[in-house]
Amino acid sequence: MITKDQLRKKFLALRKKKYYEVSSDKFNELINYIKKKYKFKKKIFVALYYPSNFEINIFQTLNNFKSSKSVLLLPKIQDGNSLEFIEWNRRDVLLVNKFGIPEPVKKQRSHLPDVVLVPLLAYDNNKNRLGYGKGFYDRYLNNLKKQNKKIEAIGVAFSFQNCKKIPTSKFDFQLSNIFTEKGFSK
Repeated sequence: MITKDQLRKKFLALRKKKYYEVSSDKFNELINYIKKKYKFKKKIFVALYYPSNFEINIFQTLNNFKSSKSVLLLPKIQDGNSLEFIEWNRRDVLLVNKFGIPEPVKKQRSHLPDVVLVPLLAYDNNKNRLGYGKGFYDRYLNNLKKQNKKIEAIGVAFSFQNCKKIPTSKFDFQLSNIFTEKGFSK
């Protein structure tokens, strides 16, 4: 059986080779889904990620979230390699972390998200996700689940990142859904 590390190398190379900018209208289905699902909430806390390493550019959704109900969050790595999601808007200063990814300065407030848009290297039809191997999102999402926080974790990827089967362990968090440039995966 192919290992996670072998899959990481394969899908990182594939994503680099096939990357392209996805137009903002391709995200309408995702935005409408979030707005409809949380329409009765006073505020919707939406966790984004800063696209790097040829990840699908989720920032194309920013204009669609221009609503007073939506509070956008970006991840920040804490001591002990845990994640925290910090309130963020386009004009806020970002600092580059140890992995070369811009993240918010701690001055803004942190929040527990309602929806986490999760980056990934590959996914399968069982909504399993292959990340970079550090476990940041798996630990964060599993901790939220233990706190009885109803969390929606939606993997965001290109459709070509679909893999027949992702090897999993008890530490892996199964996503609620996968969204690609073609819409939600079936």
